[in-house]
Amino acid sequence: MVIRLSWPYFQKLMKRRVLYAFLLTLLAANLVLGARIYFYSAQAAAVTNDSPYDSYKLLADVMEKVRQEYVDGDKVSYQDLVHAALKGMLGSLDPHSEYMDARRFEDLKNDTEGEFGGIGIMVETGKDKLLTVITPMDDSPSYRAGVLPWDQIIKINDKSTEKLGLEDAVGVLRGPPGTKVSITIHRPSTGETKKFDLVRAVVKVPTVQDINNKQEFPLGENSIGYVRINQFGEKTADDLHAALAKLTERGMKALIMDLRDNPGGLLEQAERVCEQFLPYGQKIVSTEGRGPTPYYEYRSHTRGQRINLPMVILVNSGSASAAEIVTGCLQDYQETYTHAIVVGEQTFGKGSVQSILPLGDGSALKLTTAKYYTPSHKVIHEHGITPDIQVPLSPQEDEDLHVAHTQGAVELLDEKDRERVKNTHDLQLERAEDLLKGVLLYSQHYTPSKVAEAGK
Repeated sequence: MVIRLSWPYFQKLMKRRVLYAFLLTLLAANLVLGARIYFYSAQAAAVTNDSPYDSYKLLADVMEKVRQEYVDGDKVSYQDLVHAALKGMLGSLDPHSEYMDARRFEDLKNDTEGEFGGIGIMVETGKDKLLTVITPMDDSPSYRAGVLPWDQIIKINDKSTEKLGLEDAVGVLRGPPGTKVSITIHRPSTGETKKFDLVRAVVKVPTVQDINNKQEFPLGENSIGYVRINQFGEKTADDLHAALAKLTERGMKALIMDLRDNPGGLLEQAERVCEQFLPYGQKIVSTEGRGPTPYYEYRSHTRGQRINLPMVILVNSGSASAAEIVTGCLQDYQETYTHAIVVGEQTFGKGSVQSILPLGDGSALKLTTAKYYTPSHKVIHEHGITPDIQVPLSPQEDEDLHVAHTQGAVELLDEKDRERVKNTHDLQLERAEDLLKGVLLYSQHYTPSKVAEAGK
């Protein structure tokens, strides 16, 4: 049977089919688009699930549960819980970030100003979370007792430091002069454990000293000057400038700058120390990180006379932070401006920037915000500075040298140990002196790279 369609009817039928096809296509596109939107929305939700408001609510809920259900909840204030949370939060980031309550913040300011009460010890929490000595301060109770860099403090007053944060440890170690505190250390280099009973004292921090641990700065043999920078405090650059002026007046022809066991300090002071050896406009250090200034670069601003003499910089594993910035900077310019040869051992490798962010209640955050780079963009953090000439010391040599330089310590030893310590030699310092004597002897042919190569 043949069905004949009139033209108007045929047109009407075709219009309906086109409409249906269009509607089906639109529906399919809507389904596909909807599925994609749902997929990407789910992904975005997963990525942005780190909602600050949900986290604030979680923190508040936990605090309330502690207050309501903890067995001794009446003894814990909201402020105690918040401070504990902040300490844990900052302590989980890296070994150098911390929350400082008002007392700890005040202690930090006293450190940089140069005087406080305690046992005279620089400590930090290492990668293994152990409380580790960076360096004891000269002529302090810990220094005189024989505490050494890299000693791990495992007990304070016979209580384990395993769960004691850096801030709390510093708070226990410090106290009024004349009061007693004991520390038990583990010495990784020898495997031994020692207990020291110490009496707190007013610890003064002279940041620049001469070979005799004073501030007289006599000129050595062959007109070689010597300065030791113990740490970088608020007056370090000025103190160094005064010391170099004295040595220059006395006819200094070469310089040894000792940065061994220097734990660092203020970045601004490290920059000002470098300026005394560089011409105007030279890059000293750069930092890369986050915050308002993700990239920071400091260049020398001085236009006056600078120290332009053969120089040796002494470093070891206790040289850290600002000491590494100075070493890396002057080493980078050894072929052009500073003529500086680095002698000793690989440095600590602490090249991260801690910014102090004060809070409204007198407390503050010490937060890692960037990493340091030398002028040639060598990274310091977890690498350290490699000496041009490596002169390693054994653990015994290092300890004997420490005792030999501690006033009154040698007399406390038994006869055998006393004889050994009296005959100890500072091999790193002797190598530095020999290098500079050779440089002065052949000054017309001096190039730092050749001297460094000859000294290996």
